[in-house]
Amino acid sequence: MKTVLVLGAGTGGIVTARELSKHSGNEEDINLIKIQVFEKGETSLFSPSLPWVMVGNRKQEEVTKSINKLQASGLEVIQGDIENIDPKNISITVKGKEYKGDHMVISLGVDQSDIYKLDQFGHNFFTLKGAENFHTELKEFDGGEIAILVSSLPFKSPAAPYEAAMLIEDFVRNSNLNNKTTVSLFTPEAGPMEFASAEASQELKELLEKKGIKFYPNHQLTKISANKLEFDNGKNYSYNLLAYTPKHQLPEVIRNTDLAGKSGWVEVDNQTLETKFQNVYAIGDITHLKTETGTVLPKIGVFARHQGEVVAHNISRKIGNLEPDQIFVPEGKYFIEAGEGKASESGGKFSGEENKEVKMKDPAQWSHFSKWWDEKFWFFKNF
Repeated sequence: MKTVLVLGAGTGGIVTARELSKHSGNEEDINLIKIQVFEKGETSLFSPSLPWVMVGNRKQEEVTKSINKLQASGLEVIQGDIENIDPKNISITVKGKEYKGDHMVISLGVDQSDIYKLDQFGHNFFTLKGAENFHTELKEFDGGEIAILVSSLPFKSPAAPYEAAMLIEDFVRNSNLNNKTTVSLFTPEAGPMEFASAEASQELKELLEKKGIKFYPNHQLTKISANKLEFDNGKNYSYNLLAYTPKHQLPEVIRNTDLAGKSGWVEVDNQTLETKFQNVYAIGDITHLKTETGTVLPKIGVFARHQGEVVAHNISRKIGNLEPDQIFVPEGKYFIEAGEGKASESGGKFSGEENKEVKMKDPAQWSHFSKWWDEKFWFFKNF
């Protein structure tokens, strides 16, 4: 029996494991391949919902599920820190025990680092605890300066800071604090979601301005102290409540292997997601992918899902002694919460030619419902 090791029970890992089960011919009482999923935590977090947590629209139990509830035939969940990865021999070590496979799919996501001692002054809203703690302070907030800070590039879910800003503005307005509160967003980016088309980026900028959110591009943080942010352009700003994105980097267990590339990420074949090691794949936020024109793809969850589907399909073909016949195409849509019960549908094909096919629609209630449904269906389908 062939064994596939799936490292990580986040978005990409879950899609990979379930698709492998579907394509393998596994049934309730008959398993033709073994699928082992490794996850360090006890729960799987649906991170696209974290901006909702920040403003009290979601609670912990609504955005997390126990990894032991993952449903798929032939799937075994193993909980614990991965201590070593040996891509050459397709093996890993967890709690001192070695697991060996015929294929490996690495979807561990990024490590988060609170640079500049940001954790002493603000809330990392890319974690559940940080989003919850921000909401606790926001509930007691009675006016002043609220700052959303992008601390470094690149970072996953690049729409999240903009969603957070607009949802916070909505919360402030509904709390009748808008006349004595300023919401500001600081980022090293040259424009909102600069990976998108110039048109889409400009539309998002105008949406922020329409809501009265102050936007500060080309602002790279250099120092933080109580109630003051300092940037590399010599400017500084005061704040009373701070939410920030952490530094994103490869997990140490990957940095200690030959999988880490010159880019600082795992470099894979753009179409098959295979690493330089045969039958070892990497998907999601840890990868460094470029379009045909050299543009680096953003770290978006919809890509991780598509990559998981492609890799699972092709591994199943290989196990069945068939030629892999699917490739990853960087396209998809996602939804940006805009407050007032509306969201903007964004996305398209990331061609690399200034991503002209990436569009952003006006905020609408239907798009908000689509984002809500994506969350609900994710848990219904997988847990």
